[in-house]
Amino acid sequence: MSSPGYWQEAKEYLSLNDAILADIIALYPSETMINYHDAFLTLVKAILGQQISVSAANAIYKRLESLLGEITVENYLERDAQLLRECGLSRQKIAYITNITKGFKNGILTPQSWSDMNDKEVMEQLTSIKGIGPWTAQMFLIFHLHRRDIFPMADLGLINAIQLHYGGEKALSKGEIKELSQGWKPYRTVATWYLWRSLDPVPVQY
Repeated sequence: MSSPGYWQEAKEYLSLNDAILADIIALYPSETMINYHDAFLTLVKAILGQQISVSAANAIYKRLESLLGEITVENYLERDAQLLRECGLSRQKIAYITNITKGFKNGILTPQSWSDMNDKEVMEQLTSIKGIGPWTAQMFLIFHLHRRDIFPMADLGLINAIQLHYGGEKALSKGEIKELSQGWKPYRTVATWYLWRSLDPVPVQY
């Protein structure tokens, strides 16, 4: 596992330019985003995290890990769907993860070329797989590829954190949130991670 090479630089930049983020960052001095260096694992964890809480997703992941031992394409395909259901996966999420396994096996997903592709190109490839929408693709850009300026506007946790820390009693519009995020460039990934961290009892990790 490893953390992004730009993390410390990003912390200093964001702390210097945003007093609210500076206070949040100071609460977690030794924490950082990590990379499992396992594309399939990251995508599985992102699928599990779709539309449920971090704690609920973590509970399902632990049961899945217990069932499979190591979460790999081969181990996943060997397991009966009923056993996957007993881990807490819905039929839809089982289908989505199965689509991802086929994407790797059939060469639709091309890990060897991602480092040479820009964010948009990677997202287009990922979202060609049924079950990987823009949010899941952005989680992949953040946690597996460690792209530094990803801002997932559709993430409810992120929006809730921004509202909490920056909105007060006034509900911020999408336009206001987007404008606010401009001040975090080119490190919106790091700003997003710390805003998530301010709400969750454990670090978000895909």
